[in-house]
Amino acid sequence: MGGLKKVIEYDYDDFTFDSFEEDGFFEDEYDYEDGYDYDATLFESEYNYNLSAKFDDLDIPPGVEAPLPWLQKTAAEMSNKTKPIMIVDDKVDEKYNAFKQFDTVDCHSDHYYSKPELRRVQVVKKPSKDWAKRIQHEWKVLEKDLPDTIFVRAYEDRMDLLRAVIMGPAGTPYHDGLFFFDIYFPPQYPNTPPLVSYRSGGLRLNPNLYACGKVCLSLLNTWSGSGCEKWNPSNSTMLQVLVSIQALVLNAKPYFNEPGYANSANTPSGEKRSLTYNEDTFLLSCRTMLYSLRNPPKHFENFVAGHFRKYGHNVLVACKAYLDGAQVGCLVGNGVQDVDEGDKSCSLKFKTSLKRLFEELLMEFTVKGADCDKFLSEKAKSAAAATRATTDTTLRL
Repeated sequence: MGGLKKVIEYDYDDFTFDSFEEDGFFEDEYDYEDGYDYDATLFESEYNYNLSAKFDDLDIPPGVEAPLPWLQKTAAEMSNKTKPIMIVDDKVDEKYNAFKQFDTVDCHSDHYYSKPELRRVQVVKKPSKDWAKRIQHEWKVLEKDLPDTIFVRAYEDRMDLLRAVIMGPAGTPYHDGLFFFDIYFPPQYPNTPPLVSYRSGGLRLNPNLYACGKVCLSLLNTWSGSGCEKWNPSNSTMLQVLVSIQALVLNAKPYFNEPGYANSANTPSGEKRSLTYNEDTFLLSCRTMLYSLRNPPKHFENFVAGHFRKYGHNVLVACKAYLDGAQVGCLVGNGVQDVDEGDKSCSLKFKTSLKRLFEELLMEFTVKGADCDKFLSEKAKSAAAATRATTDTTLRL
């Protein structure tokens, strides 16, 4: 389903307008000064059983099971295993590499605005020809000018909908992550900006991205701004919105995105709080990775699997670096640190939470076929050493 051929001819008489009260801003209070409140039990989730089942079918190094509760099996369970050995889909890379940056698809059932009347927004049923032509123009711009790290899907039978995924930029606490947005063009477009909902999975990992999905951005008229910062019907584009989210929202120091905190930038106290915020943000970004792996949006299943198969190793390398004390966000690719060697930062709370997340990421990435051999081997050696130590202690008693 490629290209724009199926959208050029459109029967404008098939539409009528239904008006609904415009939705107001979401209320989502949050005290950034105190950081995020983590519940450790969230990591002991129902996914443990599913991970265990997945690893029944994978050939992993002996000893890896020992330290992981979800891989511990009884002898009876192991002897009764009748499942065939799982072969990781050898077409994952092929499908991922063939994934177009812009394309048209059909089913929109899981889109946030699939039924806009439920979101209390105006429904597009009889748009003007100018509306349709403008959106067709937006499609062409997206198809031509999208940067390499943003991918978009339009819907053949719903010109009012788009879905985009933005890759987290290197050098930020969002690196290697995937961030999905559902977009709706209201009937007044482009006189009013598009509506954008962030697929958060219930997590708020940025002052501008609310857990409820609200995106705070001047360009969307959901935040204050002036001049070119605000939506301009003549000049502003959907491409501009997506690039702005990637560059201005998913940045290296999101703590200072919050008004009131911007004035503390480049001060010792402000930078310290920013580092702590980045640690919390990376933890939430890791949880977002797990959410996307387990709940990939429709039409992006192959992209999510291929992305983390390709970048999973880099994520694990980063986790190890951060556990060793490197500042979150200092990695610019392949484990290279863009920070002074003596400039270390890693809180105990962060380490404790990241260790748990590392185990879950390692398991999910391994299932997806990412290069995890080094980390699995290290875990096997560590488990073997722990077993020997326990045995020696027992013998001495």
